Amino acid sequence: MATSNPASLSLRLRQLKLPAFVEHHEELSVRAEREGLGFQDCLAHLVEIELSGREERKVERLRKRSGLPSDKTLANLTLEKLDPKVRRQLQALCEGGFVERTENVLAFGMPGRGKSHVISAIGHELVARGISVLWRPACHLVQQLLAAKRDLKLEAELRKLDRFEVIVLDDIGYISQNREEMEVLFTLLAERYERRSVMITSNLVFSKWDRIFKDAMTTAAAIDRLVHHSIIMEMTGESYRADSAKQRKGEEVVVSGS
Repeated sequence: MATSNPASLSLRLRQLKLPAFVEHHEELSVRAEREGLGFQDCLAHLVEIELSGREERKVERLRKRSGLPSDKTLANLTLEKLDPKVRRQLQALCEGGFVERTENVLAFGMPGRGKSHVISAIGHELVARGISVLWRPACHLVQQLLAAKRDLKLEAELRKLDRFEVIVLDDIGYISQNREEMEVLFTLLAERYERRSVMITSNLVFSKWDRIFKDAMTTAAAIDRLVHHSIIMEMTGESYRADSAKQRKGEEVVVSGS
């Protein structure tokens, strides 16, 4: 069997795209001689390190591509402020089973109730499990689709979006709601129906969705597709922002009175 010097071996490992092997093979060789490790033990150890590194790099790539808000994670979500039912739903959704079942997640509530934070936190947990997620304000994604349609590239744009197992449409109620916007949004939802998952936040209840989709028939069709396989989260309680403002005001009073 031909032998090679360490520099040559490292070069070949780089050509094979095995960075963990490059980084650890020399120290493991020394350890093997010291501890009497067999070839298979060394190889298995290097493979485990390589696989772990690949998974970490994959998750990092998915996180960068996702556009998820970095400050809206499960770690900084105040769970005590959530309704007990929502907390139970949150735990189950973070496990990702709904993605395998191609179900949708719809979070409703008045402004400031934590809808975006909860949905973003779920998105981060999905990414950590290797699931591809795309987060976009609904109005931005609709404009992206409109631009593709005007350039006669809507079908190609939809194929790109189909690569994401989950698309998050944040604040769907704030779309400016002209007919062209309604049409591309409906097309996106119809394309993903029973194939890919959608997560949506909205401060508009279903009875007011005719403001988005303009006519009763399209509104009913859109709701039917979303609700057919869905989990609905009802975000109630006091506004997070109002509560934070009260806390800041109370701190200011304490400081000024101290």
